[in-house]
Parts: sequence; structure tokens; C-alpha cells
Amino acid sequence: MVVSYDKLWKMLIDKKMKKVDLMRTAKISSNALAHLSKDESVSVEVIGKICLALECTPNDIMEFSNNVTEESTSK
Repeated sequence: MVVSYDKLWKMLIDKKMKKVDLMRTAKISSNALAHLSKDESVSVEVIGKICLALECTPNDIMEFSNNVTEESTSK
């Protein structure tokens, strides 16, 4: 299963926020921000802080998908 934070980046654009603004507002570390930027897993605490800061739910900022490519489904 793969996590994507594309919804988060879209939300930041809509709110005219930069990643640094998110880091400061949500009080998350630069390390956590780096993991988010690479679509890597972060702790539930980080997700919670972001959701509180942006007044949203986890579903608004992230989504999961199966790591299945089109090639493997066509065989």
C-alpha cells in the first residue's frame, strides 16, 4: 500500500501556504516535512497536528492506493 499526500499539497496551494508555513503552523519537524514530501509514512501524531492546524480530517490530506501497476494487472 502506498500513501500519497497530493491532497495536502493542493490544500496548501489553495490556502496560499508554503511547506515552511505548514511546518511552523502545525509545529511539525523538518524531518516530518521531508517524509511527507517523499510520500513516506509519518506518525499519526504528525497527521493529527496537520489536521488541527488546517482544520481538516486525514481524509482531506492523504490517500492510500495499492502498489499495483497496469502491467501486472494485464497479465
